Amino acid sequence: MLDDAIKSQLRAYFERIVSPIALTASLGADEKSQEMRSLLEDVAAQSDKISLKTDGADPRVPSFGIGREGEAPRVTFAGLPMGHEFNSLILALLHVGGYAAKESPEAIQQARELAGDYLFETFFSLSCQNCPDVVQALNLLSALNPNVRHTAIDGALFPAEVEARKIMAVPTIYLNGQPFGQGRMGFEEILAKLDVGASAKAAEKLNEKKPFDVLVVGGGPAGAASAIYAARKGIATGVVAERFGGQVLDTMAIENFVSVPHTEGPKLAAALEQHVKDYDVDVMNLQKAARLIPAGADGLVGVKLENGATLSAKTVILSTGARWRSMNVPGEQEYRNKGVAYCPHCDGPLFKGKRVAVIGGGNSGVEAAIDLAGIVAHVTLIEFDSQLRADAVLQVKLRSLKNVDVLVSAQTTDVHGDGGKVVGLSYKDRRDGAVHRVDLEGIFVQIGLVPNTEWLKGTLALSPRGEIEVDAKGATSLPGVFAAGDCTTSPYKQIIIAMGDGAKAALSAFDHLIRLAPQAEAA
Repeated sequence: MLDDAIKSQLRAYFERIVSPIALTASLGADEKSQEMRSLLEDVAAQSDKISLKTDGADPRVPSFGIGREGEAPRVTFAGLPMGHEFNSLILALLHVGGYAAKESPEAIQQARELAGDYLFETFFSLSCQNCPDVVQALNLLSALNPNVRHTAIDGALFPAEVEARKIMAVPTIYLNGQPFGQGRMGFEEILAKLDVGASAKAAEKLNEKKPFDVLVVGGGPAGAASAIYAARKGIATGVVAERFGGQVLDTMAIENFVSVPHTEGPKLAAALEQHVKDYDVDVMNLQKAARLIPAGADGLVGVKLENGATLSAKTVILSTGARWRSMNVPGEQEYRNKGVAYCPHCDGPLFKGKRVAVIGGGNSGVEAAIDLAGIVAHVTLIEFDSQLRADAVLQVKLRSLKNVDVLVSAQTTDVHGDGGKVVGLSYKDRRDGAVHRVDLEGIFVQIGLVPNTEWLKGTLALSPRGEIEVDAKGATSLPGVFAAGDCTTSPYKQIIIAMGDGAKAALSAFDHLIRLAPQAEAA
């Protein structure tokens, strides 16, 4: 099943396995079971420290467990971990086999000290770029702590279970049979959710930090560029981020990043984080800013976090990015992840053979409709304006698809559900005011972005759209505070523009610092 090049790579990886491991497969006579058998035989053949048994009794078929020789499996894959999940398989083999993880020593120790019994189940799809982070994090947790077990389930192979649990978005995580979380979650984020005392411990450590020369708030492309440019000046630099990588983590294909013909969001985010960590930058992840405190007599700007801690710095760069815009109609929040979705790449496979709508006629909306048309039974694209705003080439492709209807001058007014999932939506024809209902099972919202700046209201100047007003140098209305990226009035929300804005803001912050120095010495 695996080609010679991949086998050669696996042999090199598997040299890092410390303790012998056993694969235990539960197989049937179906095609997927035979594919799994072929995959596992190829994997086991690449190392004498991996053995394979095919007498498993897991009720999910096909599936296989990974455990140390002589021990029950702690990690299980129900389905074939190919596509985005192939790396999850390799890492699970290495970590169960004793290869050291790249997480911080503090996080690893925290994982090992978790008390109690934890049985995790994660439903994923092979096209989901968010799922591997969750699968890999829970697999690692299982490898580190004997009280933790994890099963990763390909929802496409177990549709009856998906239907029974009313799962309409991936990744969806269960802990001991109860909902635990949805969406991307990293190793430290999961630990923080399990360890109720983690937030207080983190706040205590953060409060002890000395003032930074530059504190970057946000870990997306703009924040990463700011941190790199600031650190290269040799000044004390910190990054506090709710989720390092930001919205890039939710982006599938990136084909307009100059000099890189194609990449994917999670890969770019990982590269950004590694580049930042190559410098002497204090990265404080999983921390959400709650309030900006203008500089007082000491000249230090404060950033108060949701966990109660306060960081201070001579200059601050705000790069908090943006998030998907909601429709703000009745039923949307009630049925979020129950038919209302925002990522067609992640959740599209769960709607195979069903009827869906895409809200939005820009590039993202039309691309989503084209993508979904190859999976679902029918797509209704709904655009508020009198015409689509997507590139002409995309519109031509869209209109060539027989299972797509396009409605323009249409305003979505309601999301309808049966208490458990979406069953339809209503829209108003803006030309005559008539209200129509469309029966369907899924709604993909693709109507642009809203800046993550609510926490800044009343502190500095914001545009009517909530964007931070900046000048040509990235300076805000507050002295010593700069901003960059999608949260600002800078036009054209693109990754490469955000990076340029971040570099510019860092250089402006440094210029601000060197001009303050003589005043400080004179005082």
